[in-house]
Amino acid sequence: MNMDLKTQMERFYQWFKARKRITYPVLAVAIGIVAGYLYYYYIGCNSGSCPITSSPWSSMGIGGLMGWLLVSK
Repeated sequence: MNMDLKTQMERFYQWFKARKRITYPVLAVAIGIVAGYLYYYYIGCNSGSCPITSSPWSSMGIGGLMGWLLVSK
């Protein structure tokens, strides 16, 4: 079955729009996790008294959360 160009472009736009809704938040969270770990590694707190930057897990969690919050509407 041969669709016309307008129908094909509409279907492609809908497909792209659906993927963008999922891809951007996933990429933002991944970048946030990496940024959180880098923050812990280079700037983090060595004494253990800092609740966020004393652990790589909490720093990565906060980074991922911040990445998600930046792209969510």
